[in-house]
Amino acid sequence: MNLPNKLTVSRFVLTVLFLWALFSPFSYNGTLALFFFCLAGVTDFLDGYLARSRNLITNFGKLMDPLADKIMTCSAFVAFVESTHLNSNAPVKVAAWMVIVIVARELMITGLRLLAASKNVVLAAERFGKHKTISQIITIIALLVVDACEEWPVALKNLFAPWVAPFAEGMLWLTVALTLASGVIYLWRNRQLYLEDK
Repeated sequence: MNLPNKLTVSRFVLTVLFLWALFSPFSYNGTLALFFFCLAGVTDFLDGYLARSRNLITNFGKLMDPLADKIMTCSAFVAFVESTHLNSNAPVKVAAWMVIVIVARELMITGLRLLAASKNVVLAAERFGKHKTISQIITIIALLVVDACEEWPVALKNLFAPWVAPFAEGMLWLTVALTLASGVIYLWRNRQLYLEDK
């Protein structure tokens, strides 16, 4: 297994560690969850960069890299529904319907790609999809900072607390909108794949 694929596999492990930290009762668990998620995000950048720059692109990577991304982000959003509602004082609540939109979009696009693959068609990532992924990662990090900064020293907490919650909430709404729009655009542009079977 080459290095980019090892980094991809490590993202599954980091996702498990992130979820464990998020729901653990010990001190600084929010900070640790933030650390694990950021580390997973770094592996997401590195595996693609190394695979392209060193010509190490494999079928395993093509399959597992987007799967690892989806599991990482969808797991985080599903976890936020519970974690933000367990905490009655959470400044940002992640609504279940928002997560349903995000997860449903990912499942539909994955299904469309599987359908395309069965017809020997490769569906390239689109610009809106890339913006959607970036917005999701920024939103998750912002939501984690909202929680983690409560554990930080007063000076650091005062630096983040006044603005990070409104920013996270704004990013959450933007992410839902981008996720929905990118899914609709992707389905519309590739409609021949599923309409021709009728």
